[in-house]
Amino acid sequence: MMSPTTVPRRALLALALSGLMLLPATQAQADDLPTPPWLEERLDAWGPAPDTLPEGAPQPHAPQAWSPGPGQVASGQLELSVENAVFMALQNNRSLTMEQLQPLITGTFEAVERAVFDPVVFGEVRLSEDETVRQFTEVVERPDEVTRSQRDRAEAGLRQSLPTGTDIELSLRTVRADSDRTEEQFTSRAGLTLTQALLRGARIDSNLASLRQARVDTQSSLYEFRGFTESLVADVETAYWDYVLASRRTQIFEESLAVAGQQLEETRQRIRVGDRPESEEISARAEEALRRQGLIDARSQRAQTRIRLLQLINPPVAHWGTQVTPLDEPDPQVPALEPVGDHMELARELRPALNEARLRVQRGELEVIRTRQGLLPRLDLFVTLGQSGYASAFGDAWREVDGPGYDYSVGLQLEYPIGNRAARADAQRAGLSRQQALEALGNLQQLTALDVQNAWFEASRTREQIQATQLTRELQEEVLRGEQARFRVGTGTALALSQAQRDLLESQLDEAEAIIRHRQALTELYRQSGTLLLRRGIEAPGDQAVEVSF
Repeated sequence: MMSPTTVPRRALLALALSGLMLLPATQAQADDLPTPPWLEERLDAWGPAPDTLPEGAPQPHAPQAWSPGPGQVASGQLELSVENAVFMALQNNRSLTMEQLQPLITGTFEAVERAVFDPVVFGEVRLSEDETVRQFTEVVERPDEVTRSQRDRAEAGLRQSLPTGTDIELSLRTVRADSDRTEEQFTSRAGLTLTQALLRGARIDSNLASLRQARVDTQSSLYEFRGFTESLVADVETAYWDYVLASRRTQIFEESLAVAGQQLEETRQRIRVGDRPESEEISARAEEALRRQGLIDARSQRAQTRIRLLQLINPPVAHWGTQVTPLDEPDPQVPALEPVGDHMELARELRPALNEARLRVQRGELEVIRTRQGLLPRLDLFVTLGQSGYASAFGDAWREVDGPGYDYSVGLQLEYPIGNRAARADAQRAGLSRQQALEALGNLQQLTALDVQNAWFEASRTREQIQATQLTRELQEEVLRGEQARFRVGTGTALALSQAQRDLLESQLDEAEAIIRHRQALTELYRQSGTLLLRRGIEAPGDQAVEVSF
């Protein structure tokens, strides 16, 4: 299990991605867009990340050594598979690097609450001197009597508060007294003071409530981190397949434009030999212009999806102009979906947002326990015991501590605000907040079921669309071949041929999009069910369900 304070670097990405085959892809062509000079700048050109964090700040876990292979940046070209894209994002994404510090920050509050029960060493040294003057007004010419006295005090000890509501203090004290009228004298004392809460503050569970709340907050931050990581992985996979789709659309439009150009040239030849009227050249030229228009949009979309993917994976040696060659193509042969009930059951156990909501309920229960103690009056029992020694020398005074000198005191201290309105309001607010957290949990469970079912229906729809669009494309190819044959023998028109080519183009685009959208729909379904990291073999904290007792 990965450490809860680190980014999940151990990405066991050698898993079988459902329905995915690693097939060599056609070398991606350049985006054919103007390349401003700023495209050659590194991805971190605006605000580079510091090499080290400030002194005292938590240090993120160092990334594991990575062997480039596929995904290597060379000569402005990045060959990338979907697994390597996810792995690079887990290593280099800046949002994830920032998010991984949150559990560390939250964990510091746990240390603060634990420090309440830490022992405290105290000490005090005090030096005092006074001079008194006594005047004798009834005796003539008698000089004033001046008395000087010194009193030095040194005290040290140890005090500690316990979860049982007990305060313990052990102290050692030495007092030196000297004056013109008396001899120097040392007093030493060893004392023990116990204060035990009898009503308010006497329960261990209420005294530990704040510490347990801090632990719940730390655990909640881990589930929040897991949810963020799942969203990042889903975004990377979606961006990767968007880029694959944009590249495929660009390729289809390029091939279609070439076919439209050939058709235009063939039409012109037939017009020159008198086989076709000149009006048919307009239709062929319009079709070529339409293909060029679509190609411009496709190349722009490919460029946008490329830089979006680069921003997510943040390759350390790449720049904004780096070209990306996708190595993976989705397989149109996809397996059957698991039953929707299985995904809903997994979501109830593993979805990070639900576990966070359950932790908020636990925190609310602890707040109820903590504030309930405020309704009681404060009644404390205190006992003070002391043993003292007196001597004219410092060492002798401590040797006399076990002598007959002693002191003790026992008592009760009562305190209760009239009306106790503040404590009552705190307790009422805690109860209402807990009820609100329970209602929020129930609402989130319902929304989770809705999200999972919607994602499942979308995955089912896109799966069926794959076969439907494939059949449509095959039929449109037959239609195009028939129109081409009629055009060659002179029974067809250029307009009908252009329409057939346009229909085939749309069917090819629909087929490519259906395959990609199904892959993205599966990713979204796994994210909604909270199983995306598990299915991708990525270890991260927060993979255990949180139990809540209602």
